[in-house]
Amino acid sequence: MLPSLNPDLRLVFWESTAGCNLKCIHCRRLDVMETLSRDDLSTDAAKDLIDQIAETGKPILVFSGGEPLMRPDIFELATHARSRGLRPALASNGTKIDATMAWRIKEAGFARVAISLDGADPETHDLFRGIPGSHDKSVRALAALRSLGVGTQINFTVTNHNVNEVPEIYEQALALGVDALHFFMFVPVGCGVAIAEKEMLTAGEAERWLEWLYEREREGRIELKATCSPHYFRVVRQDGRMPPASHRRQQHAGRPTAGHAVMANPGQALHQVTRGCLAGVGVAFVSHKGEVFPCGYLPVPCGNVRERRFREIWEDSPVFAGLRNPNLLEGKCGACNFKVVCGGCRARGFARSGGDWFAEEPLCEYQPQGRLVAAGMGRTD
Repeated sequence: MLPSLNPDLRLVFWESTAGCNLKCIHCRRLDVMETLSRDDLSTDAAKDLIDQIAETGKPILVFSGGEPLMRPDIFELATHARSRGLRPALASNGTKIDATMAWRIKEAGFARVAISLDGADPETHDLFRGIPGSHDKSVRALAALRSLGVGTQINFTVTNHNVNEVPEIYEQALALGVDALHFFMFVPVGCGVAIAEKEMLTAGEAERWLEWLYEREREGRIELKATCSPHYFRVVRQDGRMPPASHRRQQHAGRPTAGHAVMANPGQALHQVTRGCLAGVGVAFVSHKGEVFPCGYLPVPCGNVRERRFREIWEDSPVFAGLRNPNLLEGKCGACNFKVVCGGCRARGFARSGGDWFAEEPLCEYQPQGRLVAAGMGRTD
């Protein structure tokens, strides 16, 4: 029996508002609104959340949404986060970032700004994002931020709709001079449930794409990361080689850990995760209402910071405790010899099984070696 994973809070994603100015067809929410929500945490409540997170550790705090730049107090909150020893980052669609906004982002001290681009071709992106012209605005936002020396990242959600454009977005990221390109494997949640059958890759297609990504990462031309793609870490270990220095692992004694890699460039601190699924292990998500979840795609509430301190939820939640125990994984994930370094996407397992967050990852074609995995196989030690 494997010991439980050692929780190491690395990233907290805070949905600062449910309001958004786009209409993305794959949004993890069903109730996105065009204005700020009355349920959003107030400025004082948001500062208290930041204080609670700082009591727990010193993770990177990602201000996400919705569209976080819709909050008029976003820069005040980022400054507060820095005063508490946290590193604020921003996840935006980029359409509100002009030269003036870029300067305010720089002054607030955001460690990095991630802009979503879901197509190398403007039409592909705009169809996904629901608003014509959004692609061009996002690209201009990256240029404005880069001109001020602000760290930049492109987030690209991989679906059937755009998987053929993955090589092109890689070349575009290089041409734009961004610091990082993070690929997100589509997770069917919220609005995404309605397009899941059409847009989800097959396990075989996912495997080929991850192998392509591994070869690109070995080139070392840009920081690359596979997000919501835990089996990428199995692909790396199967190959027997390691990516460049940006992805070298530290060795940890004792209990298995989420781990992190130290970048040659300290400014690239966001690229520090070396295990597959970190939901509840190295990552937590806080909704605009203060609800705490293992990640933004796994809709299993673990508590609310308006009722319990974040640290208590992080340390004592039975859901988090379960996710840190690889012995509870089911199906072929439970039988897999890579289950500690991968773990399978708990959110996709949850979605495919109809509510079991220990269910096996549906987008993995690997068959565990030396063991037969029967249909409906239960948890294994």
